This record gives sequence, structure tokens and C-alpha cells, in this order.
Amino acid sequence: MTGRATLSVRLDLPGGKRFGPGKAALLQAISRHGSIRAAAESLSMSYPKALKLIEQMNADFQVPLIESHHGGKTHGGSELTDLGHEILRQYDDICRACETSAQPMLKAIQTKLA
Repeated sequence: MTGRATLSVRLDLPGGKRFGPGKAALLQAISRHGSIRAAAESLSMSYPKALKLIEQMNADFQVPLIESHHGGKTHGGSELTDLGHEILRQYDDICRACETSAQPMLKAIQTKLA
């Protein structure tokens, strides 16, 4: 048997909005790289798709999750806002809690896979 059964968590927000593994990965990559372009590249995601996801996330919450600074002396860049860090931390906590509680059931499913 190769691989194992895993769990992924997607939050369904009001109005048909969603937050899940892809958006969380983009936030993590922006935090790590300090650049939308570098973050998208590290995820094998197109820059336009990353921009679209950022636009969605920034519109979904009370304040933006990502701030971008354009060129000039600081050469621009992007970073998570305090709320961006908080949402990412809370999402990670939810994922860990779900993974922990689902572990026995995932193991049971794993034994039944072809």
C-alpha cells in the first residue's frame, strides 16, 4: 500500500465564500517569501491566480489579510496583517484538532483501501 488517507479542512463562510488548504498555503508562502510572485512560484501557482485568491481573502474578512507595498526604496513586497497571521494560526489549529480526532477513523479507512 502506498500513501495514506489524510484529511483536509475547508471552511465554508457565509455567502458561499471559502477558506481552505490552498488559501492557507498561499498565506504561509507569502509569510515565508515576503512576495506574492515568489509565494505563487513556490506553490506552482500562477501570479494572476494568487492575486485573485488574495483579492477574495481580503474581501472576505473585516480587514485585509495581506498588505502589499509597491517598489521604491524598499523594493516592495507583501506581508500578512495581524489578522492574516491570526486566521492562519486558527485555521492550522482547526486542522490539527480535526486530524487528531479523526486519526482512529482514518486508520480504519486506511486498512480498507485497495
